[in-house]
Amino acid sequence: MGKTKLLFITHEMSPFLELTKISKITRTLPQAMQEKGFEIRILMPRFGNINERRNRLHEVIRLSGMNIIIDETDNPLIIKVASIPAARMQVYFLDNEDYFHRKYVFNDNKGKFYADNDERAIFFCKGALETVKKLGWAPDVVHCHGWMSSLIPAYLKTSYKDDPTFKEAKIVYSLYNQSFDNSLGADFTKKALMKGMESKDLESYNDGTHTSLNIGAIDYSDAVVIADDTISEEVLNYVKKSEKPVLEYDSTLDLENYYNFYQEIASDVLISVA
Repeated sequence: MGKTKLLFITHEMSPFLELTKISKITRTLPQAMQEKGFEIRILMPRFGNINERRNRLHEVIRLSGMNIIIDETDNPLIIKVASIPAARMQVYFLDNEDYFHRKYVFNDNKGKFYADNDERAIFFCKGALETVKKLGWAPDVVHCHGWMSSLIPAYLKTSYKDDPTFKEAKIVYSLYNQSFDNSLGADFTKKALMKGMESKDLESYNDGTHTSLNIGAIDYSDAVVIADDTISEEVLNYVKKSEKPVLEYDSTLDLENYYNFYQEIASDVLISVA
């Protein structure tokens, strides 16, 4: 039996971008799982404040050149890669001039939430899945971190459900505390629809708030990780009612618990881990 293949999709990771605790977890966890014998891939956006020269990013020509369609507009996708030599890990960066070449990440210099954060999230989620397909690498477990990855579970269970790359994959979604108070807009779910999807498939994402993005992701995930101690009661209650397997919050970030959780998920023995 080959190695378990574990895909991490995140909007931040140390040392490239450090906004919240997500960056620490997504730096520590993949390396620990790789050292335990898992095969790892990591994808994140190439935001404009990630220094390409210092981090030695370079374009992967064979993966670039795709267009991601959003609201009937073609958006070119460029794929770059960087290595973390100490961990022997590579990180793939999704780049697009219009969406990511900005000095700031989610808010402008006056703190205003970018109006196109909805399209940026859609672009990232669609682009991530198409990149993995182009890699020709079929993950056993897909672990999504952060609200920007929240559409991944829905896409995998609808539009990509019969795709050979993903049809056997189990989906894990990590819940973090609320990182924005805005909404992705009234047209978010309409823009987010893909081939093979209907409007009702994204109903749980309804208003594009942080809470509804989490609820939508929970609906389509196979398992949930409580990765923060300040998750809203509404979301925690929704997790409980969903009866999905849960890895409960642990302030020590016990990596052995993650290892066991992944093993159970990959082998279809899904239980909750306290």
